[in-house]
Amino acid sequence: MSTAESTYDGGRTGTASASPERGTGIALRLAAAKHPNVPAEHSGPRVPASNASDARPPRRRRGANREGLEAGRRSTRTILWILLAAAMVLYGFPFLYLLFTSFKTPIDTIAVPPTILPKEWTLENYINALGRGGVVASFINSIQTAVISTLLSLVLAVPAAYGITRYKTPSGRVFIMAALVTRMVPPVAIGIPLASMMASIGLADTPIALSIAHTTISLPLSIWLMSSFFEAVPRDLEEAATVDGCSRLGALWRVVIPVVSGGIAVTAIFAFLASWNEFLFALLMTAIRSQTTPVVIANFQTQFGLDWGSMTALAAVYSIPVILLTLLLQRKIVAGMTLGAVKG
Repeated sequence: MSTAESTYDGGRTGTASASPERGTGIALRLAAAKHPNVPAEHSGPRVPASNASDARPPRRRRGANREGLEAGRRSTRTILWILLAAAMVLYGFPFLYLLFTSFKTPIDTIAVPPTILPKEWTLENYINALGRGGVVASFINSIQTAVISTLLSLVLAVPAAYGITRYKTPSGRVFIMAALVTRMVPPVAIGIPLASMMASIGLADTPIALSIAHTTISLPLSIWLMSSFFEAVPRDLEEAATVDGCSRLGALWRVVIPVVSGGIAVTAIFAFLASWNEFLFALLMTAIRSQTTPVVIANFQTQFGLDWGSMTALAAVYSIPVILLTLLLQRKIVAGMTLGAVKG
C-alpha cells in the first residue's frame, strides 16, 4: 500500500474511532440528568474548561468604565455650575434691584407691591441726585479720606507685619493678638472719644481726622493680611540678598515687597473698602466741609419721606470707583490670594 493510501486509511480509522466515544458521552450525560444521585465521576467525561468559562458573565470593557467616569464628571461639573450661578444671583440681586430702582419714576419707586424692572425707564433720578449741592464735594471728600486711610494702613501694617513674622518675639505675638482684639470693639465705643480728641487738636470736620479714624478700623485687618503674606515668602530670598550686600531694609524693599506685591494689592483693596463704605465715623466726625457720600445719601429726604430714586441713583454712581479699582487690580488680587498656595 502506498503512503498516501495509508495516511487516508489512518484518518478514516481515527474518525470512526472517535464517534463511539462521543455517543457514549452523550448517553452518560442523559443518564445523569435522569438520575441526579449518581456521583459526578460516573456521569461521563467532564466539560472542558473552555465551556465552563463561557458560562461566566462577560467582563466590562475599559471603554465603558471610562465613559461612565466621564459622565459622572460632567454631571458633577454641571451641578457645581448651577450652584455657582444660584449663588451669584442671590449675591448680585440686591445690587441689580438698586440699579433698576435708580431708573424708575418717583411713583414706581414707592409702588406697592414693588416691581423689579421699571415700567418706564428714566434718568430723572440721576439728574436730581448729581445736581444737588454738596454731592460733588462729598465724592472728593470720600476719595481723599479713603486714599489717605489706605496709605496710612499700608505704611504702618507692612513694617509691623514684617517684624512680627521675621523676628517672632513674644511681644510680637502679643501685639498681633491685641490687633485682633481691637477688631471686636464696636466702632461706636471709640467714635465719640475720637471725635472729642480731633476737636481738641483742631482737626474737627476735616478729611485727615476722618482718615485717622478709618485707619483704626483697617489697620488690624491689614496687619493680619500682610503677616500671612510675609509668612509665605521663603527666608532664603532675604539671605541671598544680604549675601549680595543688602541690608535688612534693603532686602525688604528690593526683594520681599516685589514678591508680596499681590498681597499688598489685596490689603489695599480691603483698607480702601473699609474707608469707602464707612458711615458711623463719618456721621460723628463731619459736619459740612468734610461730609462723605454715605452721609449725603442718608440725608436724601423730602416732606413725603425718603427720596428712594435719588438715593439709589447716587449709590449706583458711588459704586463705580470700587468696581473699576477691583477690575484694574484683578490680577494682583488673584496673585495675592494664591501667594502661599505652593509654599514648601
